[in-house]
Amino acid sequence: MKTKFLSVSLSLILVISTLCGCSDTKDSNSLTKVTLNEVAHSLFYAPQYVAIENGYFEEEGIELNLVTGFGADKTMAAVLAGEADIGFMGSESSIYVYSGETTDHIVNFAQLTQRAGNFLVARENMENFSFDMLKGKEILGGRKGGMPEMVFEYILKKNGVNPTELNINQSIDFGSTAAAFSGGQGDFTVEFEPSATLLEENQTGYVVASLGVESGYVPYTAYSAKQSYIENHPDILLAFTKALQKGLNYVNSHSSEEIATIISPQFTDTNYDTMVTIINRYKAQQTWKSDLIFSQESFDLLQNILDEAGELCERVPYSELVNTQIATTAFQEVQ
Repeated sequence: MKTKFLSVSLSLILVISTLCGCSDTKDSNSLTKVTLNEVAHSLFYAPQYVAIENGYFEEEGIELNLVTGFGADKTMAAVLAGEADIGFMGSESSIYVYSGETTDHIVNFAQLTQRAGNFLVARENMENFSFDMLKGKEILGGRKGGMPEMVFEYILKKNGVNPTELNINQSIDFGSTAAAFSGGQGDFTVEFEPSATLLEENQTGYVVASLGVESGYVPYTAYSAKQSYIENHPDILLAFTKALQKGLNYVNSHSSEEIATIISPQFTDTNYDTMVTIINRYKAQQTWKSDLIFSQESFDLLQNILDEAGELCERVPYSELVNTQIATTAFQEVQ
């Protein structure tokens, strides 16, 4: 009798173990794989990394595959080729694609940053800096037609400086300008983080202006996908955007120290104190929105910047290139 009871008990344990195993497998397999290609891997996009590290994508049923494209042109190419489901880049790229009469054009469905994320770095600490001091100087700038360069030129014009009055060096790769500046090239350089702060820490450069503050509210980076993907996978994009909204909510309600601790696995080569300094800098200039809704006002400003830079052949319709329904619903459901 004892032997029979033991046998039944073992059988029940095996059955329960098998059922548990099936349940775990089902949960794992139920996640939808989504490939996101980001233009760069930067603390500028802190809410996205909070969403990753806090498991918000898994909470929304998504297994995220994050790939860094190292340039908006490469990120856009990945989305158009179907190598990525979602692209994260400057939304000017979607305008270029639309103007090229692509049949399945790219639509922006969530805007993350509302300020430029780069800074003007000088060789000396200039407390009374003004943009007319750049006249006749060499500045290590960005790629022609890219948001960093266009925003920089937009700021120059706002301050009464014609870009032709200075030498903007656009021959250096995006990731190499800080090294070139440290090596003695250029009088000023336009840098993203962590390069701007690292130049200061090494006393080889000094931040004299925030392009984010000087430019005003600019739709600097947004999430986008093919129109067909948005039409065929609205539930996936809503889940993706809800995860991002959770990350955005966290960043807007927690200290720089807490944020740095959460996302430190994403930036193992960056010192913790440096991360805190950078996040503080981004928080101070209100880099991140409270929601992910891409407004028409922002889109119009973007086109104004492109127009002034000579990169806009004709105005494109907001309704064709921006979807606000996904971000609006995500904001409502996450609050």
